[in-house]
Amino acid sequence: MWLITPTGFFSIVEKPADRKTDTLTIRARVRSDLVALKRDYLPSLGRIRDNLDTDYRYRATARRSDVGQALVQMVAALSYDNFKSEVAMRQGVERAHVYHDVWDVLHSLQTDLGFEASVARAAPRSRQ
Repeated sequence: MWLITPTGFFSIVEKPADRKTDTLTIRARVRSDLVALKRDYLPSLGRIRDNLDTDYRYRATARRSDVGQALVQMVAALSYDNFKSEVAMRQGVERAHVYHDVWDVLHSLQTDLGFEASVARAAPRSRQ
């Protein structure tokens, strides 16, 4: 799952090792995003690891239930009416511009009728 928030950009996945420990791996391109996530919403986030040889340089793990609770807290704290303006205020204009570029690319999902015709019909994947 990609999660783009005023706190940062995260990729949350279940790695094979996570299955055994009921954890999730939270990955980020910017270390300070994970630091802010830990500080503001997920104090149980584990040690942030740094690896130049992976697609996301920074990663840490947390209990699945704690990640879920952090997402609940993020939604409960939401009080802005414009996401990009909130990002500019909290993380700076440069980050807001990057997020706008992502928004712009994803806008094609709304404007290209081919995407509407290709709606996935598969059932959601269940945890095993």
